[in-house]
Amino acid sequence: MNDQIFIPKPYPSKIDSGSFTWSSPSNIALVKYWGKTNVQIPKNPSISFTLNQCATTTKLSFSKQSLTDFSVEVFFEGELNQTFKPKIITFFQRVEKYLPFLKDYRFKIETTNSFPHSSGIASSASGMSALALCLMSVEQALGKHHSHAFFYKKAAFLARLGSGSACRSLYGGLVSWGAHPHLKNSSDLFGTPYQETEVHDVFKSYHDTILLVDKGEKQVSSTLGHNLMNGHPYAQYRFEQANDNISKLMSILKSGDTKAFINLVESEALTLHAMMMTSDPYFILMKPNTLKIINKIWQHRKETKSNLCFTLDAGANVHLLYPDVEHRDVHSFIETQLKQHCQNGQFIHDRVGKGPILLS
Repeated sequence: MNDQIFIPKPYPSKIDSGSFTWSSPSNIALVKYWGKTNVQIPKNPSISFTLNQCATTTKLSFSKQSLTDFSVEVFFEGELNQTFKPKIITFFQRVEKYLPFLKDYRFKIETTNSFPHSSGIASSASGMSALALCLMSVEQALGKHHSHAFFYKKAAFLARLGSGSACRSLYGGLVSWGAHPHLKNSSDLFGTPYQETEVHDVFKSYHDTILLVDKGEKQVSSTLGHNLMNGHPYAQYRFEQANDNISKLMSILKSGDTKAFINLVESEALTLHAMMMTSDPYFILMKPNTLKIINKIWQHRKETKSNLCFTLDAGANVHLLYPDVEHRDVHSFIETQLKQHCQNGQFIHDRVGKGPILLS
């Protein structure tokens, strides 16, 4: 499939002004993607859990303008934010071909997160997916009455052009991104909802508690990290490993084998950081408390036979993944053993969610 299906014919309706508000969640990858080509095409496929509580709410207001260039103001947490504006302009330049109305309107973007900014939670995923959905609502208001499936497919396609992982936030549950021979309807161009009939019940109600080890800005951005996979000595093996792990994870998700899930997910997390530590230049995003938490998880599992495991994004914070049946025991473990290793004792309880919501 190519991108031509997302280029609209002339819009049948006109509208002078309006606004739409969407809330869209973040996600946490189980099989990671690391490395991409232009524009925003992954070097390997990935699968993620969509979260529930960790979300971005974006209100997009628009009014007719006579200028011939993009006009946008971005407000974050109620204050004008000039640092986000260049990113939005770059995004608009990438997607104008698919949303030709962008220069016809003056846009005001008001966005808030339900979680601390720069806390290691994928705010670019939730933020860009929420914005893409708002823009799709504008397109519908201009008379493009897309089917439900096409609306979300195009939104995922657009979100990817703002942030690769954002295309996995357009659906609830498990979502894949990247072409894979065993993943039905998988594509490099957009995220695809994982078939619920292929998922054991235990994974439909999984929890994710995010331990906020370090809420500061990362010293190396994800964009730079992805670029360092170009010419990386282990890149090709890593891409092959990720493809193999997708196939393995598919079997695990169907069988409900939580022990195999633990092994694969933790290995994926550590492999991601191994790629960072062996790139040129090399870098380390984990902090001492990240390792303390990991070792305590391993010791806890050895002592209790718990199904608790961890995963990591491109940062120091730790995502604890565990079945619903164990949530009380894990919460107690966090309070007594892990909380002390979090910055200001902060963590966020979350779980697998159902996807974005149109608020107004």
